[in-house]
Amino acid sequence: MRRALSAVGLFFLLLLATAPPALAQEGGSTAGETGMEWLFRWLNFAIVIGLVAYYVVKKGGPYFRRHADEIAAKIAEGARAREAAEQRRREMEAKLAGLEQEIAQMRAEAKRDAEAEAQRLRAMARAEADRIEQTAQAEIAAAERAGHLELKALAARLALERAEALLERELTAETDGDLFRIFVRELGGSAN
Repeated sequence: MRRALSAVGLFFLLLLATAPPALAQEGGSTAGETGMEWLFRWLNFAIVIGLVAYYVVKKGGPYFRRHADEIAAKIAEGARAREAAEQRRREMEAKLAGLEQEIAQMRAEAKRDAEAEAQRLRAMARAEADRIEQTAQAEIAAAERAGHLELKALAARLALERAEALLERELTAETDGDLFRIFVRELGGSAN
């Protein structure tokens, strides 16, 4: 309503600005003009002004109202967009503020993971070294047993060779006969 009244007021100002030149033209009035003619002129002027004012209010009011509503909607939309942008800005600032903390947290986590991985690798290396040592001890023990067996076999072979050599030297035909006789006697004694 206020907008419509301001539009009508503007129209009247324009009309008043254009009225003095029209009245000045009529300023050279003739002697035949009477008060009634002046009344009809002013009445005609008021009717024309009324019709123009009616048309401005009837058609201009909705136009200006629609235009004002569009402007208000755009202002509201701009305010919502500004508020959304402010919200995004606040979120981004919060993320940026938390970014350093997040980076520090990630570094600490990476350090813990690296330490855990180093400990795991050390434990695996110790376990592997223990396994290798056990395998080596088992191989050494096996080699030792094999060496003992080989040494015993060598000692037995050498003892046999030495005994053979000794027997060949000491066993003559005469000792061979004596041994045979002793054998037969023992056989005879055991048969009884």
